[in-house]
Amino acid sequence: MQFVDKALARRFEACEEMPQVLYARAFQKIRLEIGAAEEEICGGHMIFAGLGSPIGRATGLGFDRPFTAQDVDRVEQFYRSHNAPAQVDLCPLHDPAVLAMFKQRGYGIAELNNVLYRRLDPAEEFLRAPSGCEIRRGRPEEARALGGIVERAFFPDGAPEAFRDLLTPLYQMEGALTFAASVEGKMVACGAGLVIPEHRIFAVCGAGTSAEFRGRGLQTALLRARLAAAAAAGCEYAVVVTQGGTASQRNCERLGFRVAYSKVTLMKYLKD
Repeated sequence: MQFVDKALARRFEACEEMPQVLYARAFQKIRLEIGAAEEEICGGHMIFAGLGSPIGRATGLGFDRPFTAQDVDRVEQFYRSHNAPAQVDLCPLHDPAVLAMFKQRGYGIAELNNVLYRRLDPAEEFLRAPSGCEIRRGRPEEARALGGIVERAFFPDGAPEAFRDLLTPLYQMEGALTFAASVEGKMVACGAGLVIPEHRIFAVCGAGTSAEFRGRGLQTALLRARLAAAAAAGCEYAVVVTQGGTASQRNCERLGFRVAYSKVTLMKYLKD
């Protein structure tokens, strides 16, 4: 087991930080109406990618330098300028004084997730896909179709507006590793992720399986394919963020992932 200190946690936090940064940059080009923005602060970034979007928090702050009240002021001003609630990710590696500072300012818990990691080795060999299933790299022109699989997996009755076509920009990003699983020639599952070369981290994300094809080991096969590709790309660790006790966490732990720490997203609705 790897000891997780502040330096390693900073690298792991890039798993959610850098995809959000790249999403904001993509939206600045393809969805101007959103008013997306990203800005460096305190060693990390604060990101806005639309009201109600699951993307858009201040992440990676305060690991290699003090996290001060002035930094919080900047975070709040950034989100106030977008008429959005301030959202900040913190974890147990942050100093207790940082947690106290947010408590004093009236922040509440919006999410609680687990950060899991696994060391990668280019020489590691993975099992092949289940019989009758083909695993291959996803193609940019399939982004909407594959993203639709994920949307229906999480929102069987239809995804909210902020979640629609959310995965499509990922397929255009440099460093994206996307895979599709087909049964009898039909795409039924997918999995994606992003290589973050400056931290040698592979961010695992964007997975879903059509309801009638679950329980066949497709997500495990897709995860194996992504881990092999990430190792070949020079990543030292694969990192995934999940809610506790989910099928996603179970599938990852079966392939050697371990919980590094739990993290909290704090949120505060701002007043003028």
